[in-house]
Amino acid sequence: MACVNPVHLASAAVESAPDAIVALDLRFRVTLWNRAAERLFGWPTEEILGREPAIVPDELMAEHHAVLERVAAGGDVSIATRRFRRDGTLVDVRISTGALRDDDGRLTGWISVLRPYEEDEAAQHHVAERARLVRRLTDVVADINTELDLASLLDRIVVSLTELTGADAGGFTLIEGDRLRLVSLTGLPEHLRNDTADLETSLVGELQRSGKAVMLATGVTRSLDDLIWSELSGLHTIALGMSYVQGRPYGALYALYSQRKVGHVELELLELLAGHAGVALANAMAYADLKRQRAHERAVIDSSADGIAVLDDAGHVRQWNPAAAVLTGISAEEVIGKPLPFPLPDQDASVTHQLGNGRWLEILVAGIPETGERVVDFRDVTKSKELDEAKDLFMATASHELRTPITVVQGFASTLVNRWEHLSDDDRHGAVATIAERAGSLGRLVEQLLLGSRAGTGQLSVTNAPFDLGKLITGTSLAFRTLTDRHTLVVHVPDDLPYAYGDAMASDVVVGQLLENALKYAPDGGTITVTARTEKAPDPEDPDRIIVEVEDEGVGIAPGDHERIFERFVQGEAGDRRRFGGIGLGLYIVRRLVHAQGGEITAESREPRGTCMRLTLNAAERPDGE
Repeated sequence: MACVNPVHLASAAVESAPDAIVALDLRFRVTLWNRAAERLFGWPTEEILGREPAIVPDELMAEHHAVLERVAAGGDVSIATRRFRRDGTLVDVRISTGALRDDDGRLTGWISVLRPYEEDEAAQHHVAERARLVRRLTDVVADINTELDLASLLDRIVVSLTELTGADAGGFTLIEGDRLRLVSLTGLPEHLRNDTADLETSLVGELQRSGKAVMLATGVTRSLDDLIWSELSGLHTIALGMSYVQGRPYGALYALYSQRKVGHVELELLELLAGHAGVALANAMAYADLKRQRAHERAVIDSSADGIAVLDDAGHVRQWNPAAAVLTGISAEEVIGKPLPFPLPDQDASVTHQLGNGRWLEILVAGIPETGERVVDFRDVTKSKELDEAKDLFMATASHELRTPITVVQGFASTLVNRWEHLSDDDRHGAVATIAERAGSLGRLVEQLLLGSRAGTGQLSVTNAPFDLGKLITGTSLAFRTLTDRHTLVVHVPDDLPYAYGDAMASDVVVGQLLENALKYAPDGGTITVTARTEKAPDPEDPDRIIVEVEDEGVGIAPGDHERIFERFVQGEAGDRRRFGGIGLGLYIVRRLVHAQGGEITAESREPRGTCMRLTLNAAERPDGE
């Protein structure tokens, strides 16, 4: 007996099979098409191999892909459905589909056996079709209910409508007052999107007045040429259903037909889908409102200058705004899901806490009863804390500075009163001189306090005009030479130094304070140099500038204090600078007097020691006659 090749035998069996057998690869291209398939569909094998067969109606494409997906997941599927022949007619078929796999079990494609069924199976087909539509409607409803973006949801609803009802086109119109707007469409020209129409004269208005949920309009009962839908060639029937959101008409769902007929099944599906669409739209609108509210809350939180953290009921950080990251130096990525990096005060209370970076925070907390969350607000109070500390120090220092001359004055005055007859003339003269000197110190201290108070409230008054700054520097320096025998005061003022623009009395206070500081903070003596020079402004349109520098060989200024020394109640911390007394208002007043004249003053450290104070004023033309 001759040996039969199994491969040839299998191939012959497939070719001779009475049922159509079709195999597809993973790209849905035909890899097998037997003679029964040629007879059933009309395409010869050589013409269809390697191509995707055009046998699945558009309205059944989702069903077709669902079958392939289920088969790929495991198991065979048998369904009653319809397929196109080459001549465009539809044939009722039962399709049994299984998976093609390689030796390793990997999916390589699908194989289907297709058998046409007879007219006596029409009733079974109708039942199966109804069941299929119900299942598909269930899938569609589940799908649209997961979509929360309103525009995408409307597009999904319209596409699902045409798939379920076999419509040639579809759309969704939104009711906006007394107008309709087409917000979603499929199977229609894109330029129709956002077209509007009058609600009263539209089919939607007619449907509203009828009190029904769906309606059908055909070219037999009325003309359709006046509607925007008329751009669908061959349009003969329009089915529409109303969608309600929270009991109010929101819009209408349209199914348009230009080829197939419409029956009660399609209207039922339209009504069901329009109802489910209303529910899905309500969900999407509520989600959109929530998103807007959340976005607004987030914008408020993110734009706040205060640090804001939101804690869950376990005390872990859920939100951390940009200001919180700046204040603490801890990014949101580092802190989300973790406890707060600082102590939490009691509910509706506040606490002040210093971070490791030296910054002081004032922390407040409030609860959200509905969610169990807590909102923590914290702000930088470092400057306020430093000012409070500086004020405390100022009060102590001012008390000391006032008490010392008052005690001396009281002591010498008491001595003069009680021992006048027993004192020599020289002793009396010395006591009176001491009282006068201490009274002068007391007067200067009180004047400085008054100036500091006016400077703090922006009430320093100056009268700016051209004045001879060189003469002022020379005269003030000469007066200070008589106050010390441990310092050498050197003055370099060029004869051609131009006039300065400012207030002569205010500048006298400024230069005097700079010289006083140079003497005070160089207790061991040394050279104090005062230099004045002219400097061109960077912008030719601006006036030249006069630079005055006062340099000493004293204790200097600590790093980081070069700006702080100009603040109120602050003295530099270098060395034992505090032992020189004073209330920390001198340079604060100086800077405000200089700014009032349109100038600037800065401090620099000298090498190897000492300080350079630099005053800058605008140069001015010498007045006529001087």
